[in-house]
Amino acid sequence: MGEQEVKGKVDGEELRHFMRKLLRDVHALEKMLDEGMIESDVRRIGAEQEMFLLDSSFHPAPLALKLLEHVDDERLTTELAIFNLEFNLEPLPYGGDCLRKMEESIDEVLQSVRQAAHKENGHVVLTGILPSLRKSDLSLDSMTPMPRYRALNDALTRLRGGDYEFYIKGADEFIVKHDSVMLEACNTSFQVHFQVGPDEFSKLYNIAQAVAGPVMAVACNSPLLFGKRLWHETRIALFQQSIDTRPTRHHLRENNPRVTFGNEWINDSVLEIFREDVARFRLLFAMDIEEDPIDVIEAGGVPALKALCLHNSTVYRWNRPCYGILDGKPHLRIENRVLPSGPTPADEVANAAFWFGLMAGTAGAYPDIREHLAFDEAKNNFFTAARHGLDAPMTWIGGESGTAREVIQSTLIPLAREGLESSGIDSGDIDRYLGMIEERAKRRRTGASWLLESFNELSDSLPMSEKLSALTSAMVKRQTDGQPVHDWAPASVEERTTWRDNYLRVEQYMSTDLITVNEDELIDLVASVMDWQHLRHVPVEDNEQRLVGLVTRRTMMRTLASGKFREDEPVPVSSIMLEDVITVTPETRSLEAIKLMAEEQISCLPVVQDDRLVGIVTERDFMDIARDLLEEKLRGNDPKEDGDE
Repeated sequence: MGEQEVKGKVDGEELRHFMRKLLRDVHALEKMLDEGMIESDVRRIGAEQEMFLLDSSFHPAPLALKLLEHVDDERLTTELAIFNLEFNLEPLPYGGDCLRKMEESIDEVLQSVRQAAHKENGHVVLTGILPSLRKSDLSLDSMTPMPRYRALNDALTRLRGGDYEFYIKGADEFIVKHDSVMLEACNTSFQVHFQVGPDEFSKLYNIAQAVAGPVMAVACNSPLLFGKRLWHETRIALFQQSIDTRPTRHHLRENNPRVTFGNEWINDSVLEIFREDVARFRLLFAMDIEEDPIDVIEAGGVPALKALCLHNSTVYRWNRPCYGILDGKPHLRIENRVLPSGPTPADEVANAAFWFGLMAGTAGAYPDIREHLAFDEAKNNFFTAARHGLDAPMTWIGGESGTAREVIQSTLIPLAREGLESSGIDSGDIDRYLGMIEERAKRRRTGASWLLESFNELSDSLPMSEKLSALTSAMVKRQTDGQPVHDWAPASVEERTTWRDNYLRVEQYMSTDLITVNEDELIDLVASVMDWQHLRHVPVEDNEQRLVGLVTRRTMMRTLASGKFREDEPVPVSSIMLEDVITVTPETRSLEAIKLMAEEQISCLPVVQDDRLVGIVTERDFMDIARDLLEEKLRGNDPKEDGDE
């Protein structure tokens, strides 16, 4: 998707023309491999760093294009959402002080972006999923205004044939429907590249697959989404579902998602992966390409293989093969897409060092991993690590089993150390970065466990929006201090933003744990529910879960006092409910909601999205706001007038 001139809406003839170009590129790559044109015996590393941009309240801020104007650095580029940025590090020869240089490069660019963000009263944070994200932040209005992103959304939506549906189960459940690809923008990562020779590609790619699970377990950093405690690395499930174009069917059929771990080891070359992806996954885009790669090869040149690279960018393997050209020489890389962004640049490079070390150490100890570990075991390790982090059950070579933490401590850290030493990495850097991995395992402290511990320790009396802003504020502060995550103290209540920032819109404090009744149910049930749950309002839904009415305690009391219905008569809810219910949407400003309730003389507002009930706010919620405002005034801290509120 780095190409700007992609065509999203294309007819059959254009797609067939592009497919011909794609097949020609695959044939050209085969020819290059046969003729020994791909660079060998050179090892380089690189990385791509993604980040969130925040406003002064630690919520997503649409600052990407402004910051690109402030920071004159060609390594910086846009991402899908206008509250994200990415920068690409220069490739480094693998060995010596390359890890230290990688961290220094990240710090350098990150500091430039931070300084630019401060000019806009904003912040930068590295995290796999931003705790303070709200669903309303993910409308198409938040998409970066560039044609390639709209083309991606249109192509995926067209193949999907309807809304994007999400279901993720952790300690809580996440069940959401969305109308665009924008939930993919919840995810940011630290993507690491490892250049390999063509003859060693299959061996090292298989090893990358084998070690993905334990690397994930110690690096996870994304346990929260919209206040729901899900997987330790929720990115894994969320990204797959946000890019999934597979329709549901009446009959069972194998159909791979575009975000995939794969289904088996590879045997011979990188061509196995490219051929499978061309065969399995439909084209999302086309583009005009003049180059004929075979002609370029025969003329002694190096083809760009633009069609192959574009299609490859729309198939999201967690370990993805990449073709590139550096200094006029073509090469192959393995791109590790497993690692989340954050918690700090030092932590990220420690994750990368652990991966690099395991790649080399495992290759030295087990030249053909297929003989020592079943593919299904490697795949299961990956997904259980994403779910449970360091506590995930894990199977390793030789039948060794235990938690990921136990396998990492007993076997994998020593193996990674051997791999880094054999690659000529500076001993001081090995000690520093693997020391971070060791401390995380020893203390059971990853970015994910820090977030969950902090979330659980924050006062239950705090509204969810204040908890999440406290977490985000604390992350920004600790990342700026630079201490690795295993030394982080839990977030505290004092680190939340001013309470007013968490009451700007209805969605920030509405109740979402709702008890409702159906319009055909008995009014006695409503009376009982009101009594048992101490409720003054019970929303009424039809069989399609559309809001059709509201029963209030006042309505119920009037009905019972009127004697209109006999005591033995089974009266349905529909006969007493208020039908013309005044509602708001989650994005409604709080001041508008307060005015509406005052003007209409009502005590609650159901919150709806597409006619479906998603929450409710009552006069009690606004009494809480008034209480906090009064306390602030009485303390002599009278806030300045808010321009929006």
